Amino acid sequence: MPYVAVSEIKPGSKIIKDVVTPLGGTLFTKGKVILPRDLEILQAFLIQQVEIEGVQAAEPKPGEGPKAAKTNTVKAGAVVNEALLSKSNSPLHDEYDKMLSLIKQCYRSAGAAPLPMLELRGQLEALIAHLKDYHVLKFVPRALREEDYNYHNAVLSSLTSYKLAQWCAYPQKDWMQVAFAGLLHDIGNTKVDNFLLHKPMTLTHSEAEEVRKHTTLGYQILRTVTAINEGVRLTALQHHEKVDGTGYPLHLDGTQIHAYAKIVAVADIFHAMTLEKSYRKAQSPYLVLEQILKESFGKLDPAIVQIFIQKATELYNGTKVRLSDGRHGEIIFTDRSNPTRPMVQIEGKIVNLMLERELYIQEIIA
Repeated sequence: MPYVAVSEIKPGSKIIKDVVTPLGGTLFTKGKVILPRDLEILQAFLIQQVEIEGVQAAEPKPGEGPKAAKTNTVKAGAVVNEALLSKSNSPLHDEYDKMLSLIKQCYRSAGAAPLPMLELRGQLEALIAHLKDYHVLKFVPRALREEDYNYHNAVLSSLTSYKLAQWCAYPQKDWMQVAFAGLLHDIGNTKVDNFLLHKPMTLTHSEAEEVRKHTTLGYQILRTVTAINEGVRLTALQHHEKVDGTGYPLHLDGTQIHAYAKIVAVADIFHAMTLEKSYRKAQSPYLVLEQILKESFGKLDPAIVQIFIQKATELYNGTKVRLSDGRHGEIIFTDRSNPTRPMVQIEGKIVNLMLERELYIQEIIA
C-alpha cells in the first residue's frame, strides 16, 4: 500500500507498517488504529507519511467514542497500564508508617542493644506484601519531617532495592536480603555526630572524613547480626564505592563491589536527592534519574541504572504531571529511548520534552 501524508490521514485508519521516530524508536506498531490524538503525536514527532490500509473505519455514531478506543496508543512495552497508587489511607501507607517507626527505634538503639531482626523481618514482609501499590516515582509518605530523613531514606531504599532485585532478575532468595541491605545500609550514621549529618554548609575535610566513617561503623554494627547474609553487611561498607575506584572507604572497583551494594547505591542516591533535607529542597525525580544516568558512566553500575530508569518511568498514558513551569498536563507518550522526556499534553497542546529541554516534569500528581 502507498504511504499517505499525515495531514491526509483520518481517524480510524489502520497502520500496516511500524512508524519509527527520527531517533529510531517505534512510535506506533503495525495494526494500530489511528485516533484523533495520534495525529497530533505523529506531527509532534515530525513524521511526514505513514503506510495505512486505505480503508477508513466507520464513523462512530453520535454520542459514541471511536471503536478503536480499546487499542493501545503505543507499542507493546513502551508503557505499562498500571493502576493508580492507592491514596494515603492505603494498607501500603499503614505498613510503611509501622516500618518507619520500627527502624527509627532500631537506629536509635543501634550498638547499645541487639537489632530485633525477627520483628524487622516480619514488618518488612508485611510492607512488601503491598509492593504492587508502590511506584518509585509516585509514592509519597504521609508525613515527611526533615528530621526523619534518614529513616525515610532507609525504608524507601529498602522498597526500591527489593524492586530492583526483581527487575534485575536476581534469584528470589536474594530479594529479602537486598531489602535488608537497603534498610540497614546507613545504620552507621547512628554513630556519627548528628550535626554533621544535617550541616547546611559544605563540610570541612576533617568533617567529611568523619561522616565517611559511617560505612565502616555500619559494617561493625552488622558484623555479628544474625538473619542477614554477608552481602547485607558489605552493603553498609560499600554503598559509596564507585565502579571506577573513586569511592570510599576502600576505593574498590566494579569487580570488587558486592552486587547488593551496587543496587542499594542506585536506590540510595535516588531517594537522597528526591527527599527534602533541612538544607536542601527535594529535587524532581525526573531530573534525578537523568543525573543518575550521568553517574552510570564510571560511578554506578550502568546495567542496573538502565534497568532502574526504564522500569521506574513505565507510567500509563494519562498520568497527570506538573511541569517545572507550573503547568499541569498528562503524559501521552513515552519514547523508551528517552524515558525521562515523555510527551505531555497541556490544554490540548503537546509539549515534547525531548525538544523543550529547559522544561522537565517536576511532580507526578496522579
